[in-house]
Amino acid sequence: MTSVNPGKIRNVALLSHSGAGKTSLSEAMLYSAGILGRMGKVDEGTTASDYDPDEIKKKISINLTPIPLVWKDFKINAVDTPGYADFAGEVLAALRVCEAAVIVAAASSGVEVGTEQSWKYCEAQKMPRFIFINKMDRENVSFQRVMDSLHSHFGNRCVAVQLPIGSFKDFKGIVDLVNLKAYAGTPSAEITVPEELKAEIDTLRDKLLESVAETDDSLIEKYLGGEEISQDELVTALNKAILEGKLAPVLCGSALANTAIDLLCDDICKYLPSPLERLCQTAEGEDIKVDAEAPLSVLVYKTSADPYVGKLTYLRVITGVLHSNSQVWNINKNAPERVGQLFSLRGKTQETLNEIGPGDMGAVAKLTVTATGDTLGVQGHTAMLCGFEMPLPSYKVAVFPKSKADVDKLGNALARLSEEDLTLHVHRDADTGETIAAGLGEAQLEVMAERMGRKFGVAVDLAAPRVPYRETILGAAGADYKHKKQSGGHGQYGHVVIKVEPGSGIEFVDAVVGGSVPRNFIPAVEKGIREAAHEGPMAGYPLVDVKVTLVDGSSHPVDSSEMAFKIAAAGALKKGLSEAQPVLLEPIENMRIIVPKDYMGAVIGDLNTKRAQVQGMDTEGDESVVIAQAPLGEVQHYAIDLKSITQGRGHFKMDFAHYQQVPAHIAQKLVADRQVQLEAEKV
Repeated sequence: MTSVNPGKIRNVALLSHSGAGKTSLSEAMLYSAGILGRMGKVDEGTTASDYDPDEIKKKISINLTPIPLVWKDFKINAVDTPGYADFAGEVLAALRVCEAAVIVAAASSGVEVGTEQSWKYCEAQKMPRFIFINKMDRENVSFQRVMDSLHSHFGNRCVAVQLPIGSFKDFKGIVDLVNLKAYAGTPSAEITVPEELKAEIDTLRDKLLESVAETDDSLIEKYLGGEEISQDELVTALNKAILEGKLAPVLCGSALANTAIDLLCDDICKYLPSPLERLCQTAEGEDIKVDAEAPLSVLVYKTSADPYVGKLTYLRVITGVLHSNSQVWNINKNAPERVGQLFSLRGKTQETLNEIGPGDMGAVAKLTVTATGDTLGVQGHTAMLCGFEMPLPSYKVAVFPKSKADVDKLGNALARLSEEDLTLHVHRDADTGETIAAGLGEAQLEVMAERMGRKFGVAVDLAAPRVPYRETILGAAGADYKHKKQSGGHGQYGHVVIKVEPGSGIEFVDAVVGGSVPRNFIPAVEKGIREAAHEGPMAGYPLVDVKVTLVDGSSHPVDSSEMAFKIAAAGALKKGLSEAQPVLLEPIENMRIIVPKDYMGAVIGDLNTKRAQVQGMDTEGDESVVIAQAPLGEVQHYAIDLKSITQGRGHFKMDFAHYQQVPAHIAQKLVADRQVQLEAEKV
């Protein structure tokens, strides 16, 4: 297959709240285009885009899935995206390579959390968009009620360009308010405009004309002067208003019944921009126009790791033409890359391509150095493209391999999965020794664990990460410890006298006079102190901010050794700490929480139950910002708690602030729990 004229390409991301019907919509689009002989169903796991075993099992979209189709003389690259917030990284990757979006809202539920988030994503990227009201054949639906909800959430930019004919069992088609024609059936056929809808049509048509005229200076004069606006003028102005983000047309239909889906495809081709109409940006912020004659420039927007097929790389060509079996240059890695056979992906099906032209999408297998966000092109001629800004992780789990065999494969599996998902961050916690996986939510990390087992044969358990507590002292104390042992031959003798007091880090001071501890044993004393500081006296957590002064001791001319003094130093430290008011310290986190104003009180009330201290409050637009500090042990699952409190509308950032003393009554419980844990580890 040869490349397509970029002016005839429509790259469109399908967005929505989970369950609004994006996947069913993509299925209906494929069926309407004649690509599928039968529409699959999400509940049966038979759709083209939700083919991953995790998606079939959970009945939700987890990955972005390109769904290319030829519509008349256009090519529509629809990209089905997840509606669940835990997989927002896939949505952002899809938006990065599309010129427009279709936000799907269910007529039965109207604007939901995911609808709001989809709108915010489009606003952030100034993305032209349609709103498609799906499920018009459901019971108790009202087109006007959904329109009112859209206006209250997003303003008057949402303007109806279609009106449904009937609803629930009587839903049979739509009236196009631009050309004032009615369509019904599957495929859509023109019918007489229903008489009973003419008053409503006139009202909505006037609103459409007014909304479009307000975006164009020449048209507003004609409209206010009572002159008629021609069909061509209306379409031209509507196109311009959509491209500039001044209007978001609202369409309607039913994906499951495949009603008005062909009309949606028509309007995507008619009104939404081609790659020629939207500029891309380099990493330096320079604009790039889609151009077949320019040097090759390709953005990698997704990587799929598979132990059997190998790495599959999803591409969007910006400029030039990418050919199969060619050599390119990875601009980010400054290394050559061999491109093999190119594919057009449609769910799990692959169609071989000879080339991918500017503005189009495709895929290639088994690239060696290339990762998501990289730019491929011509060495010395291609500028690095703007990469991806992904949300930071807000939920962490500790990952434990179930067997010795799993230990060896764990690192590779996690590395491959984090390469596939840029919102998944993996590291080893130096304080606890645990392998930590951080992501956007519980569901994402559960899917990660299932994929590790299915794709890489690594069985793992997930648990809450251990909190890296510390221990220190508030007072000062002296300690005298003598290590003496005789068991035939040379004995062991080491005697030290120390003073412990608060300090900075673990400080060791040699204050011995008169040689009571020989100079050659002083390093052994210090080593014993520092090694013993790894386990505090209360619960075995590392010791911090303690100054240890060696003040005296004694030795034996034959039995003293470095080992003896090392043991004596550790014993003295343990004895001294127990008498110097030891306390437990906990990590305190800085938190910045952003929520709709209506949830402010509930969020602060919840923080109070977590021993948090609210530092301040502010506003950002129509949202409230709470600045607080809270103990890590209380907010490890805050991503889940905030989602529950705000129904998914809140988000937050969290980072380490400092260590602080644990209140005595809580410290007692933590120490008791720690003792149980240590005993269990000995078994």
